[in-house]
Amino acid sequence: MNLTSFTDYGLRMLMRMASAPDQAFSTADLAEEFQLSRNHLTKIMQRLAQGGIVETRRGVNGGALLRRTPAEIRLGDVVRLLEQGQSLVECFGPKGGDCTIDGCCRLKSRLRQAENRFIADLNGSTLLDVALPRRAAA
Repeated sequence: MNLTSFTDYGLRMLMRMASAPDQAFSTADLAEEFQLSRNHLTKIMQRLAQGGIVETRRGVNGGALLRRTPAEIRLGDVVRLLEQGQSLVECFGPKGGDCTIDGCCRLKSRLRQAENRFIADLNGSTLLDVALPRRAAA
């Protein structure tokens, strides 16, 4: 299994945010810290906001805040949200791909079960479990 960079970067951002859950984080600061594209992180932050993981605020004291405590945010739920639209295999996609053995394939159900167990296993951990160490104030 291979998670997209979208999910990887989203998890990194949330791990940093979990280190100071009462602090608002700008995508510019997170982009600088992780040396990633601000535009890409903005898209990820939008998905996290749409999914109810973060709340975003504009203005001088703006930025993104976690909507729940890190202990309440399950990793599997985050991965499912960020991987939305990404299929483990082509035949799981919305159009089913070009598979010629669909209808008699016995692998598809096993892959679906494995994918579900992967998410369930991740849901055994929370954002608090993987939070980065709190950074000292500059």
